[in-house]
Amino acid sequence: MTDSIHEPARELPVIGECDLCVIGGSCTGVFAALRAARLGLSVAIVERMGSFGGVATLSLVNVWHSPYDETFQRRIFRGLSEELIDRLRKRGAVKDRDRDPAWAWAFNSAEMQIELDELVAGHGITPWLHTAFSGPLIEDGRLVGVAVETKSGRGAILARFFIDASGDGDLCNRSGAETYTASRHQPATTCALFGGWDDLRDTNWQGLIRQHGAEFGLPEGFAWGATVPGSDAYMLAATRVHEDCSTARGFTAAEIEGRRQVRAIHDLLRKYAPAARLALLALPARIGIRETRHVRCRYRLTGEDILYGRRFTDAIANGSYRVDIHHTDKPGITFRYLNGLEVYARPGYENVCSRWRPATDKNPTFYQIPYRSLVPVCSFGNLLAAGRFIDADEQAHAAIRVMVNMNQTGEAAGAAAFLALRDNVPAAQVDPDELRSILEAGGSVII
Repeated sequence: MTDSIHEPARELPVIGECDLCVIGGSCTGVFAALRAARLGLSVAIVERMGSFGGVATLSLVNVWHSPYDETFQRRIFRGLSEELIDRLRKRGAVKDRDRDPAWAWAFNSAEMQIELDELVAGHGITPWLHTAFSGPLIEDGRLVGVAVETKSGRGAILARFFIDASGDGDLCNRSGAETYTASRHQPATTCALFGGWDDLRDTNWQGLIRQHGAEFGLPEGFAWGATVPGSDAYMLAATRVHEDCSTARGFTAAEIEGRRQVRAIHDLLRKYAPAARLALLALPARIGIRETRHVRCRYRLTGEDILYGRRFTDAIANGSYRVDIHHTDKPGITFRYLNGLEVYARPGYENVCSRWRPATDKNPTFYQIPYRSLVPVCSFGNLLAAGRFIDADEQAHAAIRVMVNMNQTGEAAGAAAFLALRDNVPAAQVDPDELRSILEAGGSVII
């Protein structure tokens, strides 16, 4: 078998030039592009799938978490996440849930796809869908562009600044920035839309999955879901996929295994809840990934930072979603709250409650993400990270990785790109006070 083959060098046509190029069209990436465009930059956004929204749309995860602190007393974020929810609410595509640590908004993922299209088009952003990032283009030690594969062939997009919102840190990794993987990465989940789920209303379906899962080759994990607003479709998240989605073979195996588990759950419920008229309505275009690689940045966020609510002078995001550890070595998940409570939840069993620290008279009610955790340690001053691969240890990542938190990192990266270009400084020298002021003026909650 041949180990390698030579690919002849070739000239790449320049298919686009802009101030800012965003790699990855998740809500994080789109929000980075929107912030920058509103500040006057010309922006292109590259997405290898056929729509924007990432996990919220392509992976069918149709819930976002609370904009309030852990006590539901203080508003800790607004910005583009709330703006998008408000747009969806006008179409009857949102269900609100008050004072719930699990989720605050359930939405229709298909409606969100179209809203994101309209936002991108309405801000003059150049979209590149079905376009895969191939590699960085470096000249004289400077990051000047990216090579992409489009339906029309290979080309180059040139830009003055770049934001990696790929989820896996592909641009950072291929540009030579240091990346790392967690010793126990959180497993992925393939969601699915089912019809007829109301037939299970009086059935302990979680208990059935736990009791009979082994018969259908199901790993014991965690199961939850939410109804799609305006329909009787139910989004089920009940699979647990351990393959490494940062590699080509692992990603492929994960997609196939996730779909197998969805069918296994369907078959299990058909057998043990035969009165339910379940129909599999839709599968995700991409598996829901919680964690692959991380990029080394100028600050690594820690579990202590999160659980003790450490404040940062360069904070650009606030969150209250609990530490949520999907285990690789045992079933179920562990929640840790800022008030010291710990809950081990396992489908079909009673929750096991304990404390990760003793009770105190006063507790933090939210945590923060500093700008420094978005700035890769690399030789390029025109590159920022945004999204779930930013620098965070295992416990911190288990809290900050949810979409409403990562959306804020996208907004911050877009605003920081504007400041870096305006002031002709590298990303690491962007004034955090000015960044926070611009974010606040744009609708963010800055604390």
